Amino acid sequence: MDILVSAEGRLLGSLIDGIPAPALIIARDERISFANATALTLFGGGIIGRHYIIAMRQPGLLDAIEGTLRHKQKASTRYIIAGPSRENAFQVTVSPVEGDRALCVFEDVTEQEQVSAIRRDFVANVSHELRTPLTSLLGFIETLQGAAKDDAAARDRFLGIMSREAERMNRLVRDLLSLSRVESEERMRPTTPVDMVALVAVAVTALRPVAASKGVRLVQGGHPGPLPVPADADQMTQVFQNLIENAMKYGASGGVVDIVVERDDSDALRLGPAVVIRVIDKGDGIDPIHIPRLTERFYRVDDHRSREMGGTGLGLAIVKHIINRHRGRFRIESAKGQGSTFSVFLPIA
Repeated sequence: MDILVSAEGRLLGSLIDGIPAPALIIARDERISFANATALTLFGGGIIGRHYIIAMRQPGLLDAIEGTLRHKQKASTRYIIAGPSRENAFQVTVSPVEGDRALCVFEDVTEQEQVSAIRRDFVANVSHELRTPLTSLLGFIETLQGAAKDDAAARDRFLGIMSREAERMNRLVRDLLSLSRVESEERMRPTTPVDMVALVAVAVTALRPVAASKGVRLVQGGHPGPLPVPADADQMTQVFQNLIENAMKYGASGGVVDIVVERDDSDALRLGPAVVIRVIDKGDGIDPIHIPRLTERFYRVDDHRSREMGGTGLGLAIVKHIINRHRGRFRIESAKGQGSTFSVFLPIA
């Protein structure tokens, strides 16, 4: 077995050990003769001295190593390692080195692939959300230009539907722009003190007419104020309006939405002294299985019902990013038939 014992070998070994990525050397006898610390962590200490086919069983990598050892040519391939909660993806570069050896360097590309997947899903979701109203609009326009051109009743009905579909697209584009703006500002924490009690009161007052039309009563309670927090007033108003509107849409069966603002000194979430704003409805509630995913883009508990009520599937994603910008926490508690509580925790300091 070709173990690195020469001065040249020791030098090569020390160089490999300095590579931050997992790296290992396969000798001319096709056994692993050296692995740096990160490679040993990844594959285990028992790989030294083992044949590379036994240690790394994925065909793509085996072919790349064989080609490098045989033809002295650099190769690149993908390697997957199953983790406890997810697969880890590596881009492996196999290079020929002195002494008929092969150097394998494993670059972790898991996060890059996840980001790419998120982007693909996002584009697919946006395309899907826009395709339906666009198809409806094009269909009605074609009908109005043809068979229904002189039918006044059909024309009025179709124009009403077209208006709703156009407004649906407008809401989606508005929410997409809002989400993009919030994400671009997420690292810039606000510094201007804003009274949360007063800001919630503004949001409640603005939504009272809408609530009344739905037969819902908005009740603000808790601390009399002021409770100042470093915040972006416009963004936090958007958070409160979004949560209250959701409570009115999906919790209207309870007839009342409570908005409670309190000071929280318990430090239960390791925020220090904080202001907590709770939006509580007494509606049908949400199955707990959905709660972990509610802040994902385009995730809906009930697709059809959400679209019928004008939801874009982006509201809670926007809420999450705004609260992250404020270094706060967002919690959702609900159970079927017991209503829902959406809580926003904002650090005072």
